[in-house]
Amino acid sequence: MSNIFANIRQAIALFKSVDFEKLSKISQKVDIPKLMDNFSKLDDKQINGLMKMMDQDRPKRELPPVDGDFYDIYHTLTPEQREVQLKVRDFMEKEVKPLVNNYWLHDEFPFELIPKFKELNICGVTYEGYGCPGMPFLMEGVIAMEMARIDASIATFFGVQSGLAMGSIYICGSEEQKLKWLPQMQKFDKIGAFGLTEPEVGSGAAGGLTATCKKTAEGWVLNGEKKWIGNATFADIIIIWARDLDDGEVKGFIVERDNPGFSVEKIKGKMALRIVQNGLITLKDCLVTEENRLQKANSFKDTAKVLRMTRAGVAWMATGCARGAYESALDYTRKRKQFGKPIASFQMIQGHLVEMLSNLTAMQTLVFRLSEMQDEGILKDEHASLAKVFCTMRTRDIVSRAREVMGGNGILLEYDVARFVADAEAIYSYEGTKEINSLIVGRSITGFSAFV
Repeated sequence: MSNIFANIRQAIALFKSVDFEKLSKISQKVDIPKLMDNFSKLDDKQINGLMKMMDQDRPKRELPPVDGDFYDIYHTLTPEQREVQLKVRDFMEKEVKPLVNNYWLHDEFPFELIPKFKELNICGVTYEGYGCPGMPFLMEGVIAMEMARIDASIATFFGVQSGLAMGSIYICGSEEQKLKWLPQMQKFDKIGAFGLTEPEVGSGAAGGLTATCKKTAEGWVLNGEKKWIGNATFADIIIIWARDLDDGEVKGFIVERDNPGFSVEKIKGKMALRIVQNGLITLKDCLVTEENRLQKANSFKDTAKVLRMTRAGVAWMATGCARGAYESALDYTRKRKQFGKPIASFQMIQGHLVEMLSNLTAMQTLVFRLSEMQDEGILKDEHASLAKVFCTMRTRDIVSRAREVMGGNGILLEYDVARFVADAEAIYSYEGTKEINSLIVGRSITGFSAFV
């Protein structure tokens, strides 16, 4: 008897809850008996799906943030270092991201960014004195990662300026040369480039440079060509490495852009790092004064000191490129819907995302330790080479998966991943190919040199 009264009470409550005015209006447009009959034939799954579609007022699911730092590695930075990292991130997202796709498409450089770089005050971040911040090598890597996370071309421009060009003067220059050039370059009042690679000489630069230098009564005469030189088309000074015809050793020179005998031609038709203005440099009886010879660059071993320092930066740059692709793909898959659901809810998509994150996390922990070794003064060529090999290989895999989960949209510039895919190919090759860096590591672990 109690069950009967309970059912009656439920029926009365349901009857009171009915808005008959709304029901009357609906009945004018819909055959309610037929609708109820069809509704009663739905199974539980179909009813739940229909209720989800009708439930417009239900609060949306709060998703976790899009963040490639899964192990909270960057929270180990000091408050000062973290502030610099976030300042660079904010700059890249607000000032750089809105314009890079257009400049990348048109193979042009956004010169309006140079004064804004000056305001960041991060150029030459690891150098002591000369207006430089004097921070740990770790921060050089973090900055490279944050820049490449948005655009690898801008990170490359900065790396050439702050690392290769300024680094050559900082490591191999006299005190007079440092005082003259480094403060101006730190403020971006002077732009630098680094000329080592040649049309026919890349990996064999240690002993095969064809660009030559010869001491004369007037100074040094340089002849030869340099290729793929980033920033070369607009740099104020270019560090040129050439083989001395007298002793066969490699020497370095600061060549100013208006130096007689110096000319540069822009390299066109690139599929990667299109914002970077690479040049083909021709040196024809280019006369450079002794004052502009790097006084502490007397063999390729001195050149290698610069490369060792910057190769670690390339590993960080690859990590940034990978992180940008992963975060772009993750964000996309959570917004893109197919079959009525975000594609991020599908098992195969999640499999790709986890694979990408696994590689990215391994890369980040590796480069963190790499920079710690650099700050501890125990970094060797083989350490930097292993990081460069691993990180650039894994970056290729990550950007490929990022493009895959985005389907056809993955090849459109507006979604960014297409640019990451292309730029990863250049990062994979420059600052030493996979094969050369592998041989450096192989020599270290076996005790045998496999170089030709």
